[in-house]
Amino acid sequence: MAAATLVVVACLSACSESAAPQDSFGDSEEIRTVTPTWISDLRIVGDSSDDESCSWSASYPAVPGADALTATLRSAVETRLPVFGRSENRGCSGETANLDVDIDFEFLAAAGDVIGVQLTTFDYSGAGDGISSASYWFDGRTRQSVPSTALIAEDATDRLVTAFAKALSGKAGVQGDGLKDALGSEFRAGKLNDLSFTTGGALVADLDRGTAAVPPAGRVRAVIPAAEATALLSDLGRRAQEQAVRPTNRLTIGDTPAPPPPPAPTSPVTPPPAAEVNCQEVKCVALTFDDGPGPFTAQLLDTLAQHDARATFFVVGQNATYNAALVRRVAEAGHEIGNHSWSHPDLTKQTEEQIREQLSRTEQAVKTATGHAPTLVRPPYGAMNDKVRANAGKPLVLWSVDTEDWKFHDSAKVAQTVISTVKPGDIVLIHDIHQTSVAAVPAILNALKERDYHFVTTSQLFGTTPLAAGTTYSSNPAAADRS
Repeated sequence: MAAATLVVVACLSACSESAAPQDSFGDSEEIRTVTPTWISDLRIVGDSSDDESCSWSASYPAVPGADALTATLRSAVETRLPVFGRSENRGCSGETANLDVDIDFEFLAAAGDVIGVQLTTFDYSGAGDGISSASYWFDGRTRQSVPSTALIAEDATDRLVTAFAKALSGKAGVQGDGLKDALGSEFRAGKLNDLSFTTGGALVADLDRGTAAVPPAGRVRAVIPAAEATALLSDLGRRAQEQAVRPTNRLTIGDTPAPPPPPAPTSPVTPPPAAEVNCQEVKCVALTFDDGPGPFTAQLLDTLAQHDARATFFVVGQNATYNAALVRRVAEAGHEIGNHSWSHPDLTKQTEEQIREQLSRTEQAVKTATGHAPTLVRPPYGAMNDKVRANAGKPLVLWSVDTEDWKFHDSAKVAQTVISTVKPGDIVLIHDIHQTSVAAVPAILNALKERDYHFVTTSQLFGTTPLAAGTTYSSNPAAADRS
């Protein structure tokens, strides 16, 4: 993938929730996370760049009725990535030069009148593992965005310090004699910024590198058992703890319940039969669209239908999860759906387990929406190495024509790039999350139809040629021989 600008995706899918383990700390406790598809009109806002000197991606959720939280999350992302959201001048300079950063999110809670969101930053250019995290909370009763420390009662400071000192005692790199001093007021104000709960109600503090232990020890996790934690919590904290233990899967903000979601698809999609096309005998091109589904995907589907054109959509799992109905519509129209990872990180910088999780979560999101798992993978940025090949489990699809539409928000330029360079057998990279890119598609289709091109899915482009897992494909040379 190249880059995405402000992806805003409506939630139309059915209810689900999950609890995902976070085991990088070596603890067995399971942090409660949820996938709140029960929130109508939930949006994911994302942006990224694959500039060689400034590579980054970020996303955060925008929950209707929680505008203060959305503003806080956006501010947190922009503080770390000042170039986030710009449609022009996307390059980095000065303090932002040589960025190599991904910012991802998870919901810690999104039910009752409590929302919690954890932002995790992966800085691949820094020392150590480059991972840092912070959680942000929203109190639906007051409609205020608050820091993690708001989960703790004001009169529980001393007991909190004692409990954390006990929880951290004996951990590698933690210096016991100075531990309580390290947990003083300055620490609590500036460093105790990522609090969450386990599925059993224990209070968890994830502490960044060098915060409570010597830097070589990396990040540290402190866990206070549920019974002890309850006595330390504020009213908001107890409501958040309750949602961690017994999530209600229904968000109420200001005593106004969210509208019920549409029912989940119960049967696999049966797409219309594709026209018989032999791309070794006629001119074929595979148009591929990355990073959606987005706010302009429906418009794109209408355009493709008008021209009886098939295409391949490489979807981001987060977007697919919160817009399952649109993913299903893509499949129902006969288009191919590929896997573009869950949150768009550079997979070459992930562990093998993280690569598999990024792809498996997206695979499940597509399967939930359509009844079918994707059979192709496109790694974000086109970033590839042996580790990605070994763990993808599917053929890896890149491209031979790059519109660079993430950089040039100019419909005429995007269309001309394709029209002037395309050859039979090419795979074209476009992004359906850019309005200017979607607006360029009619001109592309009209011009290439006049040159007798057939618009096919990626799999159709290769016909009966089997595509091998872990192998990279950028075009079909056999089709390219026919002009």
